[in-house]
Amino acid sequence: MVETYYFAAFSVSMVLLLMYAFSYHRHYDIHISMIFTLVPISNLSQFLLCKSVTLSEAVVALKFIYISGCYLILMVTLVVFTLCDIKLNRYVKLILYLITTVVMLFTQQIGENDLYYKNIGFARENGISVITKDYGVLHKFFYLMVLTYFILSMGAMVFGIFHKNQVSNRFIALLSLPELLAFISFFLSRKMYSYIDFFPDVEFVPFAYDVALIVYLIINHKLVLYNIQDTVITSVVLKGETGLISFDFSYRYLGSNDAAKKVFPELNELIVDKPADSTRSGAKIMKWLEEFRMDNSIDTFYYRCGDKTYLVNISYLSDGRHKRGYQVYITDDTQNQRYIALLDSFNTELKEEVAEKTSHIVEMNDNLILSMAMMVESRDNSTGGHIRRTSDCVQILLTEIIEQGEMELSESFCRNLIKSAPMHDLGKIAVDDAILRKPGRFTDEEYAVMKTHAAEGARIVHEILKNTDDEELKVIAENVAHYHHERWDGSGYPEGLKGEEIPLEARIMAIADVYDALVSKRVYKERMSFEQADKIIMEGIGKHFDKALEKYYVSARPKLEEYYTDSE
Repeated sequence: MVETYYFAAFSVSMVLLLMYAFSYHRHYDIHISMIFTLVPISNLSQFLLCKSVTLSEAVVALKFIYISGCYLILMVTLVVFTLCDIKLNRYVKLILYLITTVVMLFTQQIGENDLYYKNIGFARENGISVITKDYGVLHKFFYLMVLTYFILSMGAMVFGIFHKNQVSNRFIALLSLPELLAFISFFLSRKMYSYIDFFPDVEFVPFAYDVALIVYLIINHKLVLYNIQDTVITSVVLKGETGLISFDFSYRYLGSNDAAKKVFPELNELIVDKPADSTRSGAKIMKWLEEFRMDNSIDTFYYRCGDKTYLVNISYLSDGRHKRGYQVYITDDTQNQRYIALLDSFNTELKEEVAEKTSHIVEMNDNLILSMAMMVESRDNSTGGHIRRTSDCVQILLTEIIEQGEMELSESFCRNLIKSAPMHDLGKIAVDDAILRKPGRFTDEEYAVMKTHAAEGARIVHEILKNTDDEELKVIAENVAHYHHERWDGSGYPEGLKGEEIPLEARIMAIADVYDALVSKRVYKERMSFEQADKIIMEGIGKHFDKALEKYYVSARPKLEEYYTDSE
C-alpha cells in the first residue's frame, strides 16, 4: 500500500510536468519551471527509497531526496517573492543559492560520517524499506534553512497583501496553500505517525508537492493575463497589424513577421544572419538604423509606399538586461497622416485668413497713427512732409547699416524703427500754437516749453500702444519720441543722457531728424545746400551724434542727396 502511494505520487507529478510542458509559455517564471522539474525527481527518489533492498541503495535515494528538497524550498521562496512583486538583488539571490548549496552538501554526508546522521539503520518490513536514524549536528542547519525560507515566504505574502496594489490577492491566497501544506507535511506529520495505523512511517511531502504543482498550473494559467506588457505585445503580433523586424548590432538580419513582409516584400529575399543591405529595402532600413545608432532620439521615420504611409519606430532589441540589437516596429499611419494633412491645410488657411485680417488691422492702426502725426505736423511751422521724409531717411540709414554687416540689427528692430519714426514729434500736440508756430527764435521760456514735447511724446506713444502685443514696437516708439533730442556729449534734452545711455533707435533718429531739418525749407528759413548740411552733421559727430554711426551716414549720403533731389 505504501509503495503504491509513492508510485502514484510520482506518476501524478510526471503527468503534471507534461501538462506544464504542453502549456508552457515563454513568459513563465524560470523558478516555477525548476519546481516542476525537481518534484518528479524528489517523488521518484522517495519511491526508490521505499523499494530499496540495501542500506547503500537507501542512502543514495535519501541523498537525491535532499538534493531536490533543498532546491525546491529555495525555488518556492523565489516564486513567492516574484509573484508578490518583491525584487531581490541578484547578489541576494546568489547568497541564497550559496546557502542552499552548502546545506545540500551537508546532506551528502549521509553514510559518510556521523555529522548529519549519527546512526542510520535499515530494515524491510511488510515489503517496504524502513530507515531509522539519529540526527547529527549538521541536520540542524537543514531545519534552520527550511524554517527560514518558510518565514521569508510568509512574510513576503503578507507584505504583498498590504503594500502591493498591483499584485493579485488571489495569487497570494493560492501561493499560501502549498506553502502551508508542505510545512505541515514536513514538520507536523512526523508527530502523527504513531496515530496512523494504515500508513505507518509514510511521508506526506510527496502528496504536498503534487498539490503544489496543481496550484502552480492554475497560477500560470492566470498569470499571463496579468502581465500586461507581454499580453499586449503578443496580441498585437498575432493580430498581424504591426510589422516587426530584428537586426543584431552588425545589421545582420534576424527575422521578421508577415506584417513586415507585406510592407517590405524584399524581406523574403534576405537570409538570416546575413547583412541587410543586399536589397533596396534592407539598405533603406539600415540607413534608419545608422541614424538611430548615432542619435537614439532619432527613432521615428515615415515610409511611403503607394497610397500608404507607414510609421517606423526603432528601439533596442533586448533579452532582459542586455541590449542585443535593434527592433523595428512598422504600423500603418495612413489615416493619421491624412488627418494631419487635412488639419495642416485647415490651419494654413486659418493662418492666412488671420494674417490678412491682422494685416488689415495693423494697416488701419498705422494709418491712424500716421494721420495723427500729420495732424500734429500741420500745426507746426514746417512746409509739411517732415514725418514722411524722416521715415525715409531712417530707412536709408538702416539699409547701409545692414549692408555693411558690422552692426547686427534684427529684421523686427528695423521694421519697428521705421514704423516708429513718424511718431517722434507727437508730443508737439501739447505745445501751445503761439510757441509752436512762432517764425523766429524762441525765448528761453518758450524753448523750455518746446523741449517738453519729447517727454510728452513718449507719454502719448505709451498710451496709444499700451494694448498692442508687440512689446518691441512699444519700447522703440517710446524711446524714439523720448530721446531723439538727446546728444552724444550729454548736452541734449529731456534727460541729458550721454553716449550709449541713449537708445540706438534714438541715435539713428537724431541724424535723420537733423538732416531733414537742414536740407528742407521752413517758413523761417531757406533750405541749406547738401554741402552745408553735410558740414554741420560731420561737425556734430562725436558731440551731437554717435561716432559709430559716422561711416553709415557717410556711405548713405549720396542716397540721401539723391532722395532729396528727387523730392523737390
